[in-house]
Amino acid sequence: MTGKSGKKPGKTGTGEARAMSELLGQVMEPVMQRRSGMTVALLKAWGEIAGDEFRDTTKPERIDWPRRAHEEDPFEPATLVVACDNSSAVFFQHEQAVILERVNLFFGFEAVRRIRIVQKPVHQVKPAKEKQARSLSGTEEAELASRVSDIDNQTLKQTMMKLGRAVLAQSR
Repeated sequence: MTGKSGKKPGKTGTGEARAMSELLGQVMEPVMQRRSGMTVALLKAWGEIAGDEFRDTTKPERIDWPRRAHEEDPFEPATLVVACDNSSAVFFQHEQAVILERVNLFFGFEAVRRIRIVQKPVHQVKPAKEKQARSLSGTEEAELASRVSDIDNQTLKQTMMKLGRAVLAQSR
């Protein structure tokens, strides 16, 4: 059965569901490249590039590419502008050579010659803390244990107990 458009009801044009992040990436990538010289891939990989020490206190802001007067002018590497919290700016400055090497490894060539640090607060979105699950009552714990008592495999039994506790703890 098809609708007026000739397509089956409930179907999208391509027949596939796509992740919102994929769609936003396709839209944002050209805008970011045009406005800041950045790529979404660099932002996503920044945690690995910066390492554990600077992951939450730094953020790449833009890449300043040198202007070329003519097409024949030789390529010159860019300057990466990195926002850095005041508390870690000095430490980041001492690690610039390592970070610069990692950035160029990410690009696959010497794309960046220097890093310029801009000291300002860096706001990272932190994952929400999980709510503390309530404890099960003695009768709930006994009921759960009786439901999984027929399971012979101890690993599976423990896993089912853990799952049961989580489900029961959220049910009220």
